[in-house]
Amino acid sequence: MNIRKKISLCFLLTAGLFANAQDAPLTKQSFDNINLAYPGLEKVNKQFLLGQYDNAGKELLSYYRNKANKSEIIKNKTLNSGDKESADNALVHKFKPQKGYGFFDYGKDINWQFWPVKDNEVRWQLHRVKWWQSLGKAFNSTGDEKYAKEFIFEFGDWAKKNPLGLSKDNDSFAWRPLEVSERVNIFPAIFDLTVNAQSFTPAFLLEFLNSFSFQADYVPKNYSELGNHLLFEAQRVVGAGSQFPELKNAPAWRKSGITVLNKEIEKQVFNDGMQWEMSPSYHIASIGIFLNAYRAAQVSGQEKEFPSSYIAKIEKMVLATANFSFPDYTAPMFGDSWPGDKNGMMKNYADWGKNFPDNQSIAYFATDGKKGTAPDYLSKGLPNAGFYTFRNGWKSDATVMTLKAGPPGEFHAQPDNGTFELWVKGRNFTPDAGCYLYSGDAEIMKKRDWFRQTRVHSTLTLDNKNMVITKATQNKWEASKPMDVLTYTNPSYTGLNHQRSVLFINQKYFLIIDQAIGKATGTLGTHFQLKEDSKPVFDKAKNSVYTTYADGNNLLIQNLNSDQVSLSEEEGKVSYVYMKEISRPAFVFEKAKSDAKTQNFVSILYPFDGDKAPVITVKENEGNDFEKGNLNLTLSIDGKKSEVKVALMK
Repeated sequence: MNIRKKISLCFLLTAGLFANAQDAPLTKQSFDNINLAYPGLEKVNKQFLLGQYDNAGKELLSYYRNKANKSEIIKNKTLNSGDKESADNALVHKFKPQKGYGFFDYGKDINWQFWPVKDNEVRWQLHRVKWWQSLGKAFNSTGDEKYAKEFIFEFGDWAKKNPLGLSKDNDSFAWRPLEVSERVNIFPAIFDLTVNAQSFTPAFLLEFLNSFSFQADYVPKNYSELGNHLLFEAQRVVGAGSQFPELKNAPAWRKSGITVLNKEIEKQVFNDGMQWEMSPSYHIASIGIFLNAYRAAQVSGQEKEFPSSYIAKIEKMVLATANFSFPDYTAPMFGDSWPGDKNGMMKNYADWGKNFPDNQSIAYFATDGKKGTAPDYLSKGLPNAGFYTFRNGWKSDATVMTLKAGPPGEFHAQPDNGTFELWVKGRNFTPDAGCYLYSGDAEIMKKRDWFRQTRVHSTLTLDNKNMVITKATQNKWEASKPMDVLTYTNPSYTGLNHQRSVLFINQKYFLIIDQAIGKATGTLGTHFQLKEDSKPVFDKAKNSVYTTYADGNNLLIQNLNSDQVSLSEEEGKVSYVYMKEISRPAFVFEKAKSDAKTQNFVSILYPFDGDKAPVITVKENEGNDFEKGNLNLTLSIDGKKSEVKVALMK
């Protein structure tokens, strides 16, 4: 019999035994996972050595209750409406695994294999059992035994009906390492919240601890290969060893997680501070992973197992977050990311700042500028990840563009190199499309794939197809007044490189030069999308589009080509929240490429005040050569002329 089958059989027998554990006396084997020599367990060990296993269980429960009563989590008796709703629904087995959907009824006799909508996240997250925390909070707040009793019932029911090895299908959801690590992560808090309940008996205590030990053991043996899943799993086993140091394998869990994280922070975090998935949401989550593991190690006195470079790299990650974020603390929705919110991000900075008390920039963002100081720079490139931010200030009246042009990413990356979001005076004019949802059956993936398309991002396409390669090379990045310049080249299609130059002129407006280089032929398009409430005016004669916000904070996007280019409206959608989409304006400037000759697009993004868009024209001067990267143009904006003369390449 192989090891996996032995483990599965052991867990099946264990689950069957513990299903009726509260009615059965404790045995010597009940304590197999407890380190009875751990300081504080002397009374437990004494009864154990006398063979008084029920008494040993009572002493162990008394130990854990005393320990829990000192924790901060049970001192907070607040029960918010969301947790109350979740707990009350859990009493009748109505669960909300994924917040993008409502509550689903899993039946009086809970059907843990029920899959109400073929979105994988619904079934994966079912096995994260997050509503057990709500049950714990409801008991801790109200003292009503029914909430703790329901948690205890569901804990045993889940174990009985989802043993490892039940089926390949069930294992892929209930025993995916990420889900197991999530359970291991939330169990300590649920334990503290419910351990004082009358229904929390010595028998259930041992059931809980043995199940926790089994699951914490499982994670290091089945780590994900890479990405944020591996980081989450490693951090959570470090936490398991710190939260339950009384368990025999706690030192091994801590050592395993620390070893993985020391390796992965060097592998997954670029020198510029960005996590390699290049998704702002997952980058921010990764900061929490690395930092929480470090703090858990501090609890157990293991922080020296992390080198100084580890905490220094976390600090870089925090500053990278500030660099790509907007003044309202939201972040671009690149690569399956979500925008976030100011209150949440300020709390993040305050929390992160505890480990970096001398960093005045982190203090600035933690307090909305009331303390600390803003960074002593404006525009900033993160060249390893290919995140470039053009900025004229840190406050809400600033103009900020964040553009993505980097190397290949992992699962959450999209074929979108060149896409950007533009914020002006409190408004994000060009939010990225988002992702809508993650994975599922063919119908679910069809919906996801719509949001991943290259053509729904602010970049160049050939025949509206997805770019084949996202592997941008930086040709120039120069951040200095009066003009910031970025040029990169991406091998987007077979036989076609996309070279994009972005000029931030006088810290006010943007000139974008797109070049389609190579022998490929077809229809070229440069795509743009606007916020859903922008009510734009489309002027096809002038190849211009401008917003009409009543507050006068508006944006003009205009193609300035001298050759034939057409303006067309496109289908546009944006998703700020999982499983919710909003229609929004989108458009494309198109032209034909019939031979190997390089084709160019010249676009201007001009923020303006009022309801009348400026009149803008461009004149190519002698020596202007797009292909050689020598720019020499005269821009006329409402009759006022200015020279734009710059080398686009190093």
